Amino acid sequence: MQDYLLLELSIKSIANSDDRFISKLSNLSAVIYQYMDRLNWAGFYILDETWNNLYLGPFQGKMACSNIKISEGVCGKAVRDNAVQRVSDVHSFEGHIACDSDSKSEIVLPLKKDCKIWGVLDIDSPEKNRFSQEDEEFLTRMAQIIGENVFEEKNFYEGLFTNQWI
Repeated sequence: MQDYLLLELSIKSIANSDDRFISKLSNLSAVIYQYMDRLNWAGFYILDETWNNLYLGPFQGKMACSNIKISEGVCGKAVRDNAVQRVSDVHSFEGHIACDSDSKSEIVLPLKKDCKIWGVLDIDSPEKNRFSQEDEEFLTRMAQIIGENVFEEKNFYEGLFTNQWI
C-alpha cells in the first residue's frame, strides 16, 4: 500500500506555487516518479486540439514518444473518452503504443481546467496490475489539482504552441 501523504503535500505545493508551468510540470513529474514505487515512467503530454495530437511535456524515465495522435494509444483514449484509463496489462490493450518495451501497466489521467482537457498525466510501471483502485482515486484527485492550478497564467493556452510558454 502506497503512503501518499508526502506525495500529496508535494503535489499541492508545486501546483499552487508561483513557478511557471514548465517548472511546475517538471517538478511534478519528478516527485511522482520519486515517491511512487515500481514506476518506469511518469510525465505529461500536452494537447494540441488543432492537430489532434498530444505532445511530450516534462517527464522522468526513458526516452518517450514525442507525439501521440488522440486516435491512438492509452493517452489518446483518455482524451477521447475524457476519462481515466487504468490498464493492468498494456500488451492486451488494443492500440497500445510501446514507447518503452519494459512497461507492463499504465494509468493515464486527463488534466482539465474549466472542464477543458489541456493534457494528460501518464504513469507507467514495469509490473502488470501495478495500479490499484486506491491509486486511481488518489491520482484522480491529484490530476484535478494539477489541472486547475498549473495553467492559471492568462492566455497560456493560446501561446502554448507559439514558443511563448517557456
